[in-house]
Amino acid sequence: MKLYTYFRSSAAYRVRIALNLKNVDYDPVFVHLRRGEQSAPGYLGLNPQGLVPTLVDGDRVLVQSLAIIEYLDETRPDPPLLPHDPAGRARVRGLALAVACDIHPLNNLRVLACLRGPLGIERARRDDWYRHWVAAGFGALERMLADAPETGRFCQGDAPGLADICLVPQVYNARRLKVDLAPHPTIRRIDAACRDLPAFAAAAPENQPDAEA
Repeated sequence: MKLYTYFRSSAAYRVRIALNLKNVDYDPVFVHLRRGEQSAPGYLGLNPQGLVPTLVDGDRVLVQSLAIIEYLDETRPDPPLLPHDPAGRARVRGLALAVACDIHPLNNLRVLACLRGPLGIERARRDDWYRHWVAAGFGALERMLADAPETGRFCQGDAPGLADICLVPQVYNARRLKVDLAPHPTIRRIDAACRDLPAFAAAAPENQPDAEA
């Protein structure tokens, strides 16, 4: 199994966590996004979107982090990353998608590059954009977590799952861009519980072979 990854990619970070939780060995293949390696013809032949992660499992080529994680969960069901009941699965997917579809896309590298290049927006204003959308998303997510009886040590009960896998990389990015996390105590508590686990710690950007300052 090969994972095409970049140390600071939130989406690749998610898949690294999932692979670690499942105790799946894989070979990392590093795609340097800031050097544009994702646009090389060879990589576009593998993933026409020019994004990471891409997971190669035998003759299968899988793209999009949440699809990859659900594939891993279905093919390697222990430990499960989604609850067994339909309502629980819907809740966890809702939390995960709140990060992966509503927060992250507004702040990924392609969007920030467009703000910087074609739109000519200066760095300080780009950082304000980033912090605005993370804070707005975290405000809603905090309420979803704090007010729900299903929330335990982790987003759903007392075992990490898909929602936590999405949350932790977004919190990492929020800290890197100096988003004020004080208004989000539940998010901070769950993030800390996750980062104490070896599977999350090993997946962290600073612990990747391709990590840079």
